[in-house]
Amino acid sequence: MKNKAKNEKVVVVGGAGFIGSHVTDALVERGFDVHVIDNMSGGKKENINPKAVFHQADIRDLAAIQPIIKGAKFVFHLAALPRVQYSIEHPVETHEVNVTGTQNVLIAAKDGGVERLIYSASSSAYGDQKVMPLIETMTPNPKSPYGLHKYVGEVYARVWSEVYGLETVSLRYFNVYGPRINPDGAYPLAIGKFLKQRQAGKPMTIWGDGTQTRDFTHVRDVVRANILASESKKVGKGEVINIGAGSNISVNDLAKMIGGPVVHEPPRIEPHDTLADNSLAKKLLGWTPTVTLEEGIAELIKCYQVIKKNQFSNV
Repeated sequence: MKNKAKNEKVVVVGGAGFIGSHVTDALVERGFDVHVIDNMSGGKKENINPKAVFHQADIRDLAAIQPIIKGAKFVFHLAALPRVQYSIEHPVETHEVNVTGTQNVLIAAKDGGVERLIYSASSSAYGDQKVMPLIETMTPNPKSPYGLHKYVGEVYARVWSEVYGLETVSLRYFNVYGPRINPDGAYPLAIGKFLKQRQAGKPMTIWGDGTQTRDFTHVRDVVRANILASESKKVGKGEVINIGAGSNISVNDLAKMIGGPVVHEPPRIEPHDTLADNSLAKKLLGWTPTVTLEEGIAELIKCYQVIKKNQFSNV
């Protein structure tokens, strides 16, 4: 992906967040006129690229986001209230953001003459399936409001393509990790949580018996998928595409990879396993993962500046 100084307007919705800020950086580097929309409920100011135009706005407010999105070539929709457990505890609030908010972004994109919208979906839509790996032709079986919300967003995106002619594509992310990952919150991703706990000299908390498996996908690979999805001539009709590494690891083995003591807490409602079939991404986007879990964890350990404390003996 070489730089292309197009100076064309693009909008990153949720651009102050973990993944959105990395997408913003990549678009700025490619020479786009990048506008970021974020209400800062989960984003951080230090994540926002200084070369991007920042708009503090909430996607639940259609009138506020319409003039920002108007005239953009691409919209990358990454804003959401994530986390399975939080959606279980706050179903109304998360629905308003994840479903109504997504509808508002689609309306603004349609009315604003946007060429293509790239929607950040989630492997949570699959829920528990009897067969692995997970492939896009499977019937979604979400186990939480969050998984349902993200699936509804996919359907909305497809309908907007069919009914209104707005090009859309949905990328189903599998357990994204990397620099700027948020280790806090009610239900943080295991890697970020484990690293923060070890940085503090505390044992790693595992929910359940730790045999559950996850397909961890590095944020740089996810960013590349977003860029390719905006460029590909093979998508734009509401396609749903897995973006996952195509390999999984148990939470227990992840803890062993990081190294250190663990404690177990009661299990939470979540799919037991995730594993992506990423063949469609290769076919439609020309995308394959490039960052191994070992490489990604080693990089994060340096980010957390904990190597000198010798807390990570097994890496």
